[in-house]
Amino acid sequence: MNRFLIVALACLAAPLASAELYKYVDKDGKTIYSDQPPINVDSRQLNIPSTAIATPASPAKSALDRDKELQKGRDEARERAKKSEQAAKQSQAQEQACTTARENLRVYTDGGRVTRYDDKGERVFMDDQEIEAARVRSKREMDEACKKS
Repeated sequence: MNRFLIVALACLAAPLASAELYKYVDKDGKTIYSDQPPINVDSRQLNIPSTAIATPASPAKSALDRDKELQKGRDEARERAKKSEQAAKQSQAQEQACTTARENLRVYTDGGRVTRYDDKGERVFMDDQEIEAARVRSKREMDEACKKS
């Protein structure tokens, strides 16, 4: 009889118990939920009744769902910033390639004596046909490097 009474009282008291939950953000920016309070970290204690845990289909969003949505938004913003940074780097590299191609074309169009290195590593003066071919090639390379997308 005593055992039955103890079990009955325990079953009646179970819904009245509430779970203690601590929420904090670690050094990497991740939101952590724990049943133990963190050491040396600013945390917020969340009191969640056990009946709320048993009903996951409640119409109101839980704190966990809201935090997941916020984290998703932060991740998306971080991804957009990363893509923007990559686009800026790519644009800067394209601008540098265009500047280099223009300088190469200027060497061949300004006139004068132009040299190149032969197979043996010796400097050799280019004749007019070689300069013209290099000018045409440089013009094509500049047009390709400087075209706007």
